[in-house]
Amino acid sequence: MPSYEYEQQYLEKGYKYICGVDEAGRGPLSGPVVAGACILPIGLHLDGLNDSKKLSAKKRNALFDMIKENAIAYGIGMASPKEIDELNILNATMLAMHRAIDAMNIKADFALVDGNIVRGFDIPAISIIKGDAISASIAAASILAKVTRDRICEEDAIKYPQYNFSKHKGYSTKEHMDLVRKLGPCEIHRMSFLKFLEK
Repeated sequence: MPSYEYEQQYLEKGYKYICGVDEAGRGPLSGPVVAGACILPIGLHLDGLNDSKKLSAKKRNALFDMIKENAIAYGIGMASPKEIDELNILNATMLAMHRAIDAMNIKADFALVDGNIVRGFDIPAISIIKGDAISASIAAASILAKVTRDRICEEDAIKYPQYNFSKHKGYSTKEHMDLVRKLGPCEIHRMSFLKFLEK
């Protein structure tokens, strides 16, 4: 289960506001990539807090509200499909992360970032592989990002019912790819992700 080991370590080095950062939606064919940033009170226990991918949608939604109520600060940022196509997914993910940090009402002075790349941050930061299963702050950020993106997918499903976004959440399932082949892409598709149309 995620702990505050990393947060405590950097607190002892003199940092005050240590945020966890994670993203959701790097892989889908459509929609934005969404990032969450979160500063939790060290030691706060949130029942069931874990990597968002290991939780049911119901549990994620409950924790989403608990995190917002108990966090010292949190922010959500995103990069659009157009930005993903223009910048590439890695750079767009970093942009979404920067926006999430900037959206917090308290300025973080250190970031714990899920994954293996940290690029262009204006505060000190380290990357932690599988950080959403290790750090409580990153786990909280992963839930903020995942729930936000899933809710965007539900809205997309209403706007574009023919693509069945509520079912596949934009991922490259056979059904989704077949629908794109049949109907063509819509304005929320990432054109750079649709190489299968060229085959």
